[in-house]
Amino acid sequence: MRILIVNPNTTVSMTEKATAAARAVAGHGTEIIAATSRGGPASIEGHYDGAIAVPGLLMEIREGEAAGADAAIIACFDDTGLEAARTLANVPVLGLCESAVMTAALLAQRFTVVTTLERSRVLIENLVRHYGMGNRAKVRAADIPVLELEDKASGALVKLERQIERALQEDGAEAIVLGCAGMADLAQTLQREYGVPVIDGVSAAVKQAEALVAQGLMTSKRGTYAAPLPKAYTGAMGAFAPACT
Repeated sequence: MRILIVNPNTTVSMTEKATAAARAVAGHGTEIIAATSRGGPASIEGHYDGAIAVPGLLMEIREGEAAGADAAIIACFDDTGLEAARTLANVPVLGLCESAVMTAALLAQRFTVVTTLERSRVLIENLVRHYGMGNRAKVRAADIPVLELEDKASGALVKLERQIERALQEDGAEAIVLGCAGMADLAQTLQREYGVPVIDGVSAAVKQAEALVAQGLMTSKRGTYAAPLPKAYTGAMGAFAPACT
């Protein structure tokens, strides 16, 4: 099977990090295909960045499905554009937050998501509640700009570890979810360090995508994710008119 990993921001090094995490857990016979958005923000930190990132993301999803992808993963923990992508695509589309919290729920009664900035914390809290985990999960922000995760000298790891320690001591967390695709390469090291499950959304999404494809399951096109109704889209959005999909 072929699984498409789409980075909805434009930072190629973050795509490479997510792709490496995906390939590390992919099963025999699973091909991981990577795509980086060709237009949008360098990182996604909050609602505005996320909104601007959606058109570029959808373009990559559309092209990836046309090229033969069996499933797609949006490599941003904000689940940027997830509902729109599911409406656009016929193949399963997974988001990191949804995949990670569903995996954490299989492993622990209480868990904490540790993300980057405060503005992202509130957004992710809303997602966690939307996914039905509001009574089992807390969300913490480590005060780390996303791009600092690319710089080993930034002190980002120390800030992340500080919040993990607080989650274990103060939240009673039994597992930790890493709330940013840029943290994907840290999961195994942190799991060994703290002795609790540490869930990376990229890895969780890959295994769930494989399971869906292996079962022959596709996104339902009845109701919520039905194909958008044909109509004119004007200006820069003309290429996204439903008649073009």
